[in-house]
Amino acid sequence: MNFEFATAHRIIFGPGTLEAVAPYAARMGSHAFVVTGRTKQRVEPFLAQLKQHQIETVTFSISSEPTTEIVLDGVSKARRAGSDLVIGIGGGSVVDTGKVVAALLTNTGELEDYLEVIGRGQALQNVSAPYIAIPTTAGTGAEVTRNAVIGSPKHRIKVSIRSPLMLPVLAVVDPLLTLSMPASVTASTGLDALTQLIEAYTSNQANPLTDGICREGLRRAARSLRNAYHDANDIAAREDMSAASLFGGLALANAKLGAVHGFAGPLGGRFSSPHGSLCARLLPEVIEANVHALETRAPDSEALFRYQEIATIVTGDRAAKAVHGVKWIRELCQELEVPPLSQLGISRADLPLAVKDSKNASSMKGNPIPLTDDELIRVLSNAL
Repeated sequence: MNFEFATAHRIIFGPGTLEAVAPYAARMGSHAFVVTGRTKQRVEPFLAQLKQHQIETVTFSISSEPTTEIVLDGVSKARRAGSDLVIGIGGGSVVDTGKVVAALLTNTGELEDYLEVIGRGQALQNVSAPYIAIPTTAGTGAEVTRNAVIGSPKHRIKVSIRSPLMLPVLAVVDPLLTLSMPASVTASTGLDALTQLIEAYTSNQANPLTDGICREGLRRAARSLRNAYHDANDIAAREDMSAASLFGGLALANAKLGAVHGFAGPLGGRFSSPHGSLCARLLPEVIEANVHALETRAPDSEALFRYQEIATIVTGDRAAKAVHGVKWIRELCQELEVPPLSQLGISRADLPLAVKDSKNASSMKGNPIPLTDDELIRVLSNAL
């Protein structure tokens, strides 16, 4: 039994924990580069807290998922500002952008030197500049992962820069920050968290440590995602979903993912589709394909038992089979109004290329069983 587990140096979780950030930040630096979402006004009280602790700030607002151009712009501005500390406060895109800015502040060379697939995939040599990650959504778990996903408009693909040297020094998960999420974002991010927990638990790289994290995250997501979607101010549900997101990030960073994310990265880059929506629509189809493939080609696989265990957790029925888990997820996606792939700009003619692109994705290599091209095409066809 060999495995590795690495995460952020320190994690602080709970309602109101945002107030703990400024004192910690003051020990790390005095010139903070703060990456935010499109609405800077939401973080002004936080910026005021940093100012009270004698931390000068330069803000960098992004309104979309990170691209190579956005990241390089951020790095340039952070260097000009003499930033010695980076803080990302926002959704997964914001957290990932801050992660890359912090990494490139201390490493020489070009961004392409470190990108997978389209770049040279070289290893970072130096630890990132001190980075504090503060998520305001509950889905990606990016605050505790060792990679960042970046879109390349030139190549029409999303790729990763990956290194344990990118792990944040501090991750602060305050569920109160998620109360402002609209229902559609609650749905897409929450289903992304659910997907990450399921894929990490059934991955061929799962380990006993991530298994326990995934089980607990699944219980919380199953009992609270609907509530968070229907009642934005349900604090208990928001807390559960923030924990599920955090647990998903902890697990995926140490146990890989699977075919859902193997598809979602390439599709998101080529069609500029929301990551969470892609994952949600693909999840039941991938589980169904995996279960059928395992029953046919690897009936003794541990993964089959795990899919059944997932079904018992999400349905609350100890006698549930994997098929009941798929049914529960389909019904959940319908209730949360997840759009089909066709509404995200994907057509049947795009499927062969999507399958080809997915084979280069690192997540596809974590799937519990290799799926054939025909099986992969069928997954996408069913999701249209």
